Amino acid sequence: MSAYRSLTAAAVPTRTAARLAGVARATATRKPRLLPIPAAAPVPANRLGAAERARILAVVNSVRFVDLPPVQIYAALLDEGTYLASISTIYRVLAENKQVKERRRLARHPARAIPELVATGPGQVYSWDITKLPGPIKGKYFDCYVMIDIYSRYIVGAHVHASESGELAVEMMKEIFGIHGTPEVVHADRGTSMTSKTVTALLSDLEVTKSHSRPRVSNDNPFSEAWFKTLKFAPAFPQRFGTVGQAREFMATFVEGYNHTHRHSGIGLNTAADVHYGLAAAKTVQRSATLAAARTRNPERFTTTADPKILALPGTTWINKPLEKTKTDTEPTTQKKLAA
Repeated sequence: MSAYRSLTAAAVPTRTAARLAGVARATATRKPRLLPIPAAAPVPANRLGAAERARILAVVNSVRFVDLPPVQIYAALLDEGTYLASISTIYRVLAENKQVKERRRLARHPARAIPELVATGPGQVYSWDITKLPGPIKGKYFDCYVMIDIYSRYIVGAHVHASESGELAVEMMKEIFGIHGTPEVVHADRGTSMTSKTVTALLSDLEVTKSHSRPRVSNDNPFSEAWFKTLKFAPAFPQRFGTVGQAREFMATFVEGYNHTHRHSGIGLNTAADVHYGLAAAKTVQRSATLAAARTRNPERFTTTADPKILALPGTTWINKPLEKTKTDTEPTTQKKLAA
């Protein structure tokens, strides 16, 4: 534009000057529009002053109203013939002072203890739960009580009933303990049957430690929850069961296959029955010999002489294994002294 202005100042016609300067004549001759300077926004007539805002804050934070939300304060003052401000204005004043939060003094419940259970062999820790099996019509369900040994993954009991109760759970436990022995710990969530007096009394009489998941924490009962998913996502799981008898027949067949045929990755690709009854160690030796013979025949096909880790039997099985403390966690004071 400076070249255009220089040419027009030398009496060159605007059309020629625009062509020589390489700009559009309409653009070059357009007069700049002067924008008006914005005037200061007027102060609203209904704006609260600093003193009024301070009074609102003092009232809502008073001993009488400190536990109440603005809507309750607004209504209480109106009933007494006092108008402090609108509900939205009270909220704005609180927001300006970063007090829009839960104003009531709430009871602080102590944190639930995390269940930390360990099993070093079968028969030590049993986990149990109840799942719903779809009945013949929508809204009709059968209750399946399942107890599992967390070390061997062996289903020690699976009973199907038309209802859920602590008495039926006790019957199942008595039968299981009579066949497989009494465990050291029985773990479950906090359902009504799991926390019933009948179950509590039985475990207390047998001197079995009773363990429960934390409220609303399904990960505290992982073995039962995982098995229920295995059950209900199995291709053979039917859409509905016509009768309790059909449900019991299906569960008996499924549990038999799971215990004696299914090879579980968490127990060295052994069946649950082999681990539960102590047969897995011999199979581990046999598998190792088979792999060693294969390495001898074709050494180039193996990169290590060690057996695959997936074939190893578990040494311990945990529910909520505690985190191992590192040296940094155990000696913070020493580190601070060295840094100083």
